[in-house]
Amino acid sequence: MTTRLPDAAAVDGVLAGLDPASADAELAPTVSRTFPGFAFTTAAIDDFYWRGDARTVLAADGTRLGDHRAWVERGLEELDGDLTAFWNRHREGGEKFAEWRGASVFAFAPTGPGVADFVQISLGREVEVLAGPVVDPDYRPYSADDLFDPSWVRREPEMDVPVLSGPVYRLRGRAGGGLVHMKSFLARRARIESEQRQAQRPDLEARVIHQIGPDGARDTPFLDANPDWFDFVPRENRFFSDWERSSASGHRIFDHWAFDIHDLEHRGRREIGFIPRPLRFPSEHLQADVDVSVHRQMERIEAIDAETGLPFAWFFLMTHGHWVDPEVGEAIVKGLRAGRVRLPDRDAAVLLDWADRRYLF
Repeated sequence: MTTRLPDAAAVDGVLAGLDPASADAELAPTVSRTFPGFAFTTAAIDDFYWRGDARTVLAADGTRLGDHRAWVERGLEELDGDLTAFWNRHREGGEKFAEWRGASVFAFAPTGPGVADFVQISLGREVEVLAGPVVDPDYRPYSADDLFDPSWVRREPEMDVPVLSGPVYRLRGRAGGGLVHMKSFLARRARIESEQRQAQRPDLEARVIHQIGPDGARDTPFLDANPDWFDFVPRENRFFSDWERSSASGHRIFDHWAFDIHDLEHRGRREIGFIPRPLRFPSEHLQADVDVSVHRQMERIEAIDAETGLPFAWFFLMTHGHWVDPEVGEAIVKGLRAGRVRLPDRDAAVLLDWADRRYLF
């Protein structure tokens, strides 16, 4: 199967052609038809957001008066920047502003049999809502910034607010993460990490660690103290490698996880990576508890696997760092080493390696 990525412009064209009335149902089949060789599925993430870059002002009768920022700037200019006068003019004028609110949706298509053989497209599903009045009716703005970034309206996922248009889908994550072939991304992640570490070699070869012990002071070359410095494997690559060699490998990773990807330059340094986002998660957080036996912890992690429909799911939720406390993993490691509990051999190997070289997101 081809692994050539659709380009951003083509995806934008597909999204722009979706009818809001049927966009949710037609997203995956339309993208699949547009790009032969790819069979896309989609998954939504509950990560409510709103956009501050595309607000519109509406008159009391619903007439659109134009871009929110430009409208505020013109109004302030007419009043010589007098915030009080602006506030008094519009606090009872009936003008409101609309903004786009949404949540993330990911589209996936396999490109081969390997765990990382898939394409991911990061999207936002957005609706335009009538958010509220253009000024806070109860409080005078302290500065113009208060008007440009209205904070007096409530923004919650389940709010009952008038929807003006949408839903529409937009390509997100253009900083290297909107359209990704995961296998290529992981190769790039490992290569950049290696290059950045190799670039440090001259400085590291000259660096020493000054230690004071019972026998006096001693200087240890940094690389002698850290012999595996140049063999470091990024956490993103380890996440996929651990999946591939664990009991989870019988499942497609993108049926259970999406990946918030970034690949950009920041202050002259390349920053690349992802944060994994679970598509399925347990109903409760699993916290470490010193009063709970390791056997009870085993029951709890087995319940997580059953609830999410994935063997060894608890481990990957633990590396995510939110749903399962990493100390739970440490407790199970102690139980394994003491022979008090058992895991499938492949899962035990992954967990023990993690305990020796922790990674978390």
